[in-house]
Amino acid sequence: MNSMIDRAYRKNLSTQGVVFLAGQERPVTVRNLSITGVLIELNNITRAGEHDSSQDLYELALDALKVDIFLPDMRIAGEADVVRVDMENDKVLLALEFNNISHDVDNLLYKRKVYRKNMSVPGSILLGGQYLDFDTVNVSVDGIMIELKETVRVEPGLVTVFEFHELDLQGEARIIWVDVLATGQMLMGMQYVHMEKTVIPDVPQFERIDVSPA
Repeated sequence: MNSMIDRAYRKNLSTQGVVFLAGQERPVTVRNLSITGVLIELNNITRAGEHDSSQDLYELALDALKVDIFLPDMRIAGEADVVRVDMENDKVLLALEFNNISHDVDNLLYKRKVYRKNMSVPGSILLGGQYLDFDTVNVSVDGIMIELKETVRVEPGLVTVFEFHELDLQGEARIIWVDVLATGQMLMGMQYVHMEKTVIPDVPQFERIDVSPA
């Protein structure tokens, strides 16, 4: 395991969570947890009810560099680096080092309903009769937060169109809130009204529901 995780105090426990691996949300059991990382055991059955053999799951895990993780009992959600993959008694174990983690997310997930992934993706949005470039701050299956380099006059409630060239996504979204920063940039929270695709690549849902293995 990564030396940073080895040096940190690790607490043995058994609690349930979810990781987003190879495009699927998969239940996991936490073996031990530290301030820098976690050791998890993957469940062979996905949240969608699909079954993978331990060998197939092991090979999928070997190809993963990062995963999204949600540990509701620990109130932890975010990204983690995969630092080791092991097979033990036909169980696949992942040693993860926390990378971009939010703590005490319970109330936030209840408010937003789904997990928001921090990621920066360029896009464009129609405002004031012209398309303006933006970068995402975070993305979920029901909405996005974006940052514009310039300030424009816009009111919450406006429905407009947007597109992501890299993700091959386009659709309509309702502006929920607007915040102008002291540096001149503008932040905007938007909720999807309509999208051409129903699945956003690499973005898990992580709804606040029971995560116990099937």
